[in-house]
Amino acid sequence: MASLKELRNRIASVKATQKITKAMQMVAAAKLRKAQMAAEAARPYSERMAKVMANISAGMEGSDGAPKLMAGTGSDQTHLLVVATAERGLCGGFNSSIARLARDKARELMAEGKTVKILCVGKKGFDAMKMEFGDILLDLVTFREIKNIGFAQASQVSEQILSMFDDGEYDVCTLFYSEFQSVISQIPTAQQLIPAQAPVVEDADAATDDINYEYEPGEEEILEDLLPRNISIQIFRAILENGASEQGARMSAMDNATRNAGEMIDKLTLSFNRQRQAQITKELIEIISGAEAL
Repeated sequence: MASLKELRNRIASVKATQKITKAMQMVAAAKLRKAQMAAEAARPYSERMAKVMANISAGMEGSDGAPKLMAGTGSDQTHLLVVATAERGLCGGFNSSIARLARDKARELMAEGKTVKILCVGKKGFDAMKMEFGDILLDLVTFREIKNIGFAQASQVSEQILSMFDDGEYDVCTLFYSEFQSVISQIPTAQQLIPAQAPVVEDADAATDDINYEYEPGEEEILEDLLPRNISIQIFRAILENGASEQGARMSAMDNATRNAGEMIDKLTLSFNRQRQAQITKELIEIISGAEAL
C-alpha cells in the first residue's frame, strides 16, 4: 500500500495534469470555431467545382482528346496514397483512424498485386505508416512551422503530385483525410484525385440540363486548366476538414481526460483520507494502551 506521502504526491501530479488537459480543451474549443467556419466555407466551392468538372467531363466522355488527368494512363497498376493527418497528437483517434483507412487500402491493393506508394502530409500519418510501410513511403510533407495553413501549401502538395504523375510514377492517386461532422464525429474519407472521378448526381434531369451548357473555349481547353486547379482545391478542402476535425477530436479527448483526472483525484483522495484516518486511529490506540499499562 502506498504511503501518505506517495498518495499526496500522486494527487498533486494528477491535479497538475488536469490543469494541462483543461487548458488544452479550452484552446481547442477556441480554435475549433474558426477551423469549422473555414471548412464549411470551403465546401460549397469545392462541391460546385466538382459539379462543373462533371458537366464538362460528360461532354468529353469517349473523346480521344480527353486530358490525361481525366482519362488516366490506361492502367491502374501503380497507386499513390496521399495520407493527410495532423502534425501533433493528443487528439483521440483522429490520426489513427485516417492511418487505419490508408493501411487497409494499401493492404487490399498489395493483395491484388498492385504497386503502392505513399506520400504523407502531416507528421503523425508518417509515424503511423512507417512501421509497416516504411519501404514504400516516398516523402513527408510537413507544415509544422506554419501557423495558418492556406491555399499556397495545398498548391505545393498538388504540384508535387502532378509532377510525379507527369513523370509516370503512378497511375491512380487517392487522398485520405477526415471529414468534419461534429465535435464527436469525424469521418475518415478516401477520395480519388487522379484520374478525376465525376461525382454521382442524384437528379438526372438536372444533370442533363447542366450538360447542355456550351463552354467557351472548348471543353478540352477548360479541362486542361481546371483539372490541376481542382486537385489543389480538393487538397485544400481536405486540409481544412482535417483542421476542424483535429480541433474537435482534441477538444473531446481533453474533456474526457479532464473528467478522468477528476475521478482519479477523487479515488486517490478517498484512499488518502482512509489511510490517514487508519493511521490516526492506530496512534490513538497505542496512546491509550500505553496509558493503561502505566
